[in-house]
Amino acid sequence: MSCQLAHVDPRPSRGQHGNVQPFSDEDVSIETLSHCSSFSDTASVADEGGEASEDTAQEDFQYKLKGFIDSTVDKSAKTRQGALDGLKTAMATRILYEFISERRMTITDSIERCLKKGKGEEQRAAASLACLLCIQLGSGIESEEVLKTLKPIFKYILADGSASIQARQAVSTRFILRWSLQIPWKNDVHATMECFENLFTRAYARMDGTCPSISPQTSQLYTNALLSWALLLTICTASQLKDILRKYLPKLPKLLESEDVNMRIAAGETIALLFELARDMDTDFEFDDWDELCNKLNALATDCNKHRAKTDKRKQRSVFRDVLKAVEEGDFQSETIRFGTERMTIDSWVKKRTYDAFREFVGSGMNYHLQANEFIRDVFELGPPVLVDSATMKAMKISRFERHLHNSAAFKARTKARSKFRDKRVDVGEF
Repeated sequence: MSCQLAHVDPRPSRGQHGNVQPFSDEDVSIETLSHCSSFSDTASVADEGGEASEDTAQEDFQYKLKGFIDSTVDKSAKTRQGALDGLKTAMATRILYEFISERRMTITDSIERCLKKGKGEEQRAAASLACLLCIQLGSGIESEEVLKTLKPIFKYILADGSASIQARQAVSTRFILRWSLQIPWKNDVHATMECFENLFTRAYARMDGTCPSISPQTSQLYTNALLSWALLLTICTASQLKDILRKYLPKLPKLLESEDVNMRIAAGETIALLFELARDMDTDFEFDDWDELCNKLNALATDCNKHRAKTDKRKQRSVFRDVLKAVEEGDFQSETIRFGTERMTIDSWVKKRTYDAFREFVGSGMNYHLQANEFIRDVFELGPPVLVDSATMKAMKISRFERHLHNSAAFKARTKARSKFRDKRVDVGEF
């Protein structure tokens, strides 16, 4: 099947010092709008000159990717990081299985070298690229071989207190990728969960209610570790879950005292996830400190502390209203994700944690991968990619002018309604 590709410069763009530059914002928007394989718009291909134009664009794009791959071994750290980011952007916004599969070992070697010898942001970029490489390859033997190569390095960086905080933050979310890929290494789940536990438990409030002094960067590391640990909860066996509930559910509320809003939210969502999993096993599940926990959650859902930022309080109150409902009533506030002509409903904490993890991996390309990536569609039980012809896509689109008219009409109606309300309010006052 054909692949419609936007035209790009056939030569990797370079700065004054010869550094390969990652995709620009314009490139990203173009690549995101380009649908590969069965998603190609045959009509637009014809407009651009047919198959010859398409083939040329594909060759140009692959030439640029090859330039990035070559630059991952450059002597300049800035050039290597730019190449890693360029490959990462391409994989997040395009299905590139055939191109990547042929160069899997070369890309893996580059990632391994950058993780071992690079620093900070370069290691972060390498860890992110490793994740996207595996998402592109799917859950087969190819991804398993990539992860077997990188696992010892990920584990070392995660446990190494002297490693850069950026690298440890990135690894803390990518280290659980193989379970997201459903690779059968479940005997290693417990050991990996312990790695994460050794991190986030350091953020527990003390017995006197005070919190340890933690830098914002370290707090983000602990938060990432907690969220990765929570994702692994979704594949634990019933016996493992029983042990975890007994050991950690009484302690996790200590993280609700954290000064970091993101840690408080991560702790609340993890607690809601544990309650959901516990009730799936036993509908009559009871928690000894249920009343105390509900009081804490209610306080966070109605938080009015003046020393906290307004945006943090709004974000926190919204999340903890849902967490409180989950703990008290076993309820979940469902959310609908729209992509192309399809919709997916996030209707459980398990599904939300899985969706959030993949969104962390692919970023703004999530909706595209939900449409086109067979592996991700399989994870969310969406079935094979839906074929949509160009006529249907054009019928779905609303022109910028039509959208402007609609917004203008809505604004006028809203202004008119408010004016009438103000007039009535004035009349009542005068009366």
